[in-house]
Amino acid sequence: MQTLKPNLLRQFFIIFLIILFGWLIFKEMATYLSGILGAITLFVLLRKWQEYLVKKRKWNSSVSACVLMAGSFLVILVPIAGLVLMLTSKISKAVENSGKVINIVKTEMADIESRFGLDIASSIDTSSVTDWISSNLQGLAGGTFNVFIAIGLMYFMLYYMLTNRRTFRESMLEYIPLSEKNLKLIGKDSQELVKSNAIGIPLVALLQGLVALIGFLILGVEDPFFWFAIVTVGSMIPFVGTALGIVPVCIILYAAGDIWQAIVMVIYGTVVVGSTDNLFRLVIQKRLADVHPLITIIGVIVGVPLFGFIGLIFGPIVVSIFLLIVKIYKQEYGKEVPSKQEGVL
Repeated sequence: MQTLKPNLLRQFFIIFLIILFGWLIFKEMATYLSGILGAITLFVLLRKWQEYLVKKRKWNSSVSACVLMAGSFLVILVPIAGLVLMLTSKISKAVENSGKVINIVKTEMADIESRFGLDIASSIDTSSVTDWISSNLQGLAGGTFNVFIAIGLMYFMLYYMLTNRRTFRESMLEYIPLSEKNLKLIGKDSQELVKSNAIGIPLVALLQGLVALIGFLILGVEDPFFWFAIVTVGSMIPFVGTALGIVPVCIILYAAGDIWQAIVMVIYGTVVVGSTDNLFRLVIQKRLADVHPLITIIGVIVGVPLFGFIGLIFGPIVVSIFLLIVKIYKQEYGKEVPSKQEGVL
């Protein structure tokens, strides 16, 4: 009977301790994971600016970090907070509008049924649908406020990462058990992924929302800025897209008797707003990494329950980094050992 070598036993024991304590730390930090991801995201976006201010402009490292942090708060967090607060305050209106839209659809379906002798509309429970929409909207908006609990941690980490860039890099090299070559690959790929998700996806969504807002204002849509927010959020969700805001607006216009406005909105939403998606993505993705739509949709499914509204951005980042780690593992340990009987069936 073979016995395990003492060195192997000690190795297993140390691995067990690493997994145990890592799990305990992760369990307690899970609530603040959005803050950690936010710090990493902002560090990737602000790192070059910090280097420019410190090396070129000869600014004090702490002063430049504080200025960049204040700028990120005003440029990024304040607009996101404003969008979330607006959506939260409009939840009741969204539910009311969803009920109107469903009733309109049922009325139109009833006309079709009377012509062809069908019975479909009776199976649609309007109250159940509106209750589902209400609960999901409240969950999306309510989960968002958990992110703000982690803002203090995010900026504390970001300050350390910006002012101690060399120490932070050396710590990564020391504690992550990967070769320096693969660590550099992780750094390069993760920077591209973070930039693509943190800049590309929201920027395309914002531009599409603005294009849709122009149409809403021209056609006199009621509460155009609310529907602008809905179109912007919908644009970040694959296979849903701007239809999340365009379709209800068209139905509401049609129900209000504004037939030609509804027809124009359908054409404008399909041709103009829809085509700008491909145009904006083509231009932006020339400068940023191209993220597969499947990664984006899985990221949204994972990210929204974890992080709330901000999960639309952080979710795809988590999935992309996971796939990158799998790729690194394959490169580190997945090399095939040449067979002595290679070529023999």
